[in-house]
Amino acid sequence: MPELSAAARHRAPGAPHTPIHDVLASTARSLDGTGRRAAVAASASSLIVSMLASPAAAAAPAEHPSLPSVDTASLTVEAQRALAVSAPVSVPSDAAWTFDVPAISVVADPPPPPPEPEPEPASRSAERAAPAREAEIGAPAPASANGSAIVEIASRYVGVPYVWGGTTPDGFDCSGFTSYVYAQVGITLPRTSADQRYAGTAVPFEQAQPGDLIWSPGHISIYAGGNLQVDAPVPGKTIQIREIWQSNPVFIRVG
Repeated sequence: MPELSAAARHRAPGAPHTPIHDVLASTARSLDGTGRRAAVAASASSLIVSMLASPAAAAAPAEHPSLPSVDTASLTVEAQRALAVSAPVSVPSDAAWTFDVPAISVVADPPPPPPEPEPEPASRSAERAAPAREAEIGAPAPASANGSAIVEIASRYVGVPYVWGGTTPDGFDCSGFTSYVYAQVGITLPRTSADQRYAGTAVPFEQAQPGDLIWSPGHISIYAGGNLQVDAPVPGKTIQIREIWQSNPVFIRVG
């Protein structure tokens, strides 16, 4: 019976040893002391390095369970090395930010003062004054004036028509009348009622004397004593002696 000889068995040829194997072995040895392993795979066009954390390092993220995991496998070798030695940065979970809002207050502008009358052309003044010149001009000063020179002069022009912007006996507006009368006794007053308000010293009604000015917003007149005043009222009227109608006037002592 012929002897059967067993077929010889040979080890399959292994993968050829290349410089990549040396890099793999060197990288594994260098990272072993830091508790990390490296797996290096070579392809026809590139070298991919995957850094895997050791069990001791892998436990670190447990301290920050809210931080999402980041895949670093696609990073370059230089970036992975820099990441391995970088200090971790953390932000407290209860961190908050605030900013101060300055308080803003809004104050409305005060209402504008009433406008002063504008002088009219002389022709218009003459037209207004002509019909009224037929009225009797002048009246005796009231007994309450007590001989006041200013009230006596003012009474001479009772009946002169009101003329917007007028400053002469052909026609007066309120402040034109008071400034004209005061000029007869050598006292110069500002042109407008707003400025005449500050031409003297305010006095209470109980201390007012005939000849004092009576001011209210937009109007000025001459106090004639008692409860009377001499003034140029409104267009269409004439200078007259009448009762004080202002609700809270200011009495002004000039000179």
